Amino acid sequence: MPLTVFLCGDVMTGRGIDQILPHPSSPMLCESYIIDARDYVELAEGVNGPIRRPASFDYIWGDALAELEPTKVDVRIINLETSITSSDSCWPEKGIHYRMNPRNIGCLTAAHIDACSLANNHVLDWGYAGLTETLETLDRAGIAHAGAGQNAMEAAAPAILEVRDKGRVLVFSFGSITSGVPPEWAATDKRAGVNLLNDLSKATARNVVNQMKQFQKPGDVLIASIHWGGNWGYEISKEQVVFAHLLVEEGVTIVHGHSSHHVKSFEVYHDRLILYGCGDFLSDYEGITGYEMYRGELTLMYLPQVDSRDGRLASARLVPMQVRRLQLNHASPAEARLLQLLLNRLGEPFTTQVESADDNSMNLMWSTKDTFASVESG
Repeated sequence: MPLTVFLCGDVMTGRGIDQILPHPSSPMLCESYIIDARDYVELAEGVNGPIRRPASFDYIWGDALAELEPTKVDVRIINLETSITSSDSCWPEKGIHYRMNPRNIGCLTAAHIDACSLANNHVLDWGYAGLTETLETLDRAGIAHAGAGQNAMEAAAPAILEVRDKGRVLVFSFGSITSGVPPEWAATDKRAGVNLLNDLSKATARNVVNQMKQFQKPGDVLIASIHWGGNWGYEISKEQVVFAHLLVEEGVTIVHGHSSHHVKSFEVYHDRLILYGCGDFLSDYEGITGYEMYRGELTLMYLPQVDSRDGRLASARLVPMQVRRLQLNHASPAEARLLQLLLNRLGEPFTTQVESADDNSMNLMWSTKDTFASVESG
């Protein structure tokens, strides 16, 4: 039976985005570059025009909401790169700190987010108190989470999503030090923190698999959400490829990679989807200069459809979006074409391509025995 999953890159609802929502936190920041979060709103307005404030909770999702209707998507999973807290104690000697007021949790429930991956380099930006409040806020909102907890056992546990008539989806979350997760953030038996990967070796991959199999039941769909790699650049390291392949070989249905501020390539390996870098999905980087060549404001909604019985990829629809005025908008045909050309160039080593559809979305094609299998959107 087909199961449709929504995946995306980093969702960063702190700083500027938090400031336009109904209950903004104190704008105070512990950054050397900008010390008032409202300045990020002004940067965005300087590029694309004024933003009405306060914005409704569903404002930031914009055109994405129509793609997330329950009739279209079974499970919605994001990497939440923001601490949800009222704490004023930022992590010392860290350059950037993301914080959203807990009263703004409606911006996640407005999109009916089912699960958040938390093993990343911002979930402890406001200390252990901030992490505790993040977990408690998500729990109260009925949003499952994985990758962080009050100890190592909690951090390693998956978000378990029951999908009517289609079984269970287990979301595991891992943070790699290659993405900038401080080593001291690792959860231990006696300390809260994240589910940390100290390296991407084969031995670590085997440990990860053993960790996941402790929770697996026959028929479960397994998703490994991994925060790894640097922010900029299209290169995929060999260790990432080997690591992802090992997970797939041991039964993982989808490898959901993120950390890069722009979209990167993907692969279909043994009929399973590997996303190496999903790019930022929602952030307040609009108006910040220096990396315009990567077009970080252009992002994708990933909508893979898998067979819930065996996890094989049946199709994958990609919806190009563009962030303007801190809101997701459908990308123009020209911008979608730019993304298509980029993805096809990046996909050559992985024998993947995308073809445009009539609605300006794209369908993933992948090579099977030296021929491309074209898959229509579901």
